[in-house]
Amino acid sequence: MEITWYGHSTFGVEVDETSLLVDPFFGNPKTDLDPSDLDTPDYVLFTHGHEDHIAHAEAFSGATLIAVPELATYASEEFGYENLIGGMGMNMGGTVEAGDAYVTMVRADHSNGIMTDYEYSAGPPAGFVISNTKPTQIEDEESETFYHAGDTSLMSEMRDVIGPFLEPDVAAVPVGDHFTMGPMQAAVAVDWLDVDYALPMHYDTFPPIEIDTEEFESEVAGTGSDAEVVVLDGDETFTLEVPR
Repeated sequence: MEITWYGHSTFGVEVDETSLLVDPFFGNPKTDLDPSDLDTPDYVLFTHGHEDHIAHAEAFSGATLIAVPELATYASEEFGYENLIGGMGMNMGGTVEAGDAYVTMVRADHSNGIMTDYEYSAGPPAGFVISNTKPTQIEDEESETFYHAGDTSLMSEMRDVIGPFLEPDVAAVPVGDHFTMGPMQAAVAVDWLDVDYALPMHYDTFPPIEIDTEEFESEVAGTGSDAEVVVLDGDETFTLEVPR
């Protein structure tokens, strides 16, 4: 599995022959790319409808969209998405097959209104667990699993559900504070999730979320977690290879 960070919360994920793009927003200082520089992925995933997560959604409208029904309907009407997963989107707790990948939608604690000429309800915010095998109660040590937490605060579901049952190997967690978790709470999330690798995201885009990532690394170490913090440069790829 290859995971590329395009800055902020925008990630490209390659699972075998399937490409996925999470939260397309290229108006951030970490990327040198324009949406037109990327091929249209097979699937686009929206965690929620704030502009810093869907600002460049229209550029990828040829993909199949994975989002909650309210947000999927909005994207269909506003951005021209014709292919919605399941014909209408999906919701919390569901798992869908997306080419060579499996995508499970999980909770995120955040807000999700879209401000246009009026405020449009985009349904609940979400996170995604992306894996190359279908999640089951039978432990699969060969599965490769990436958790994109979305915009969220610390929540016990990370400790009680996502970590023990969906078993992510690597987690992208927001660390910028102010609008989401900051370094301390994000570090607790990493510990609860029991991941091998932690990728900080959602920082340095705007003045309120500028941080020193060394603070996050220190906080992770302070929890006693064995997770390796991988601070990616914009447009850099992390390759997840679970030992066979």
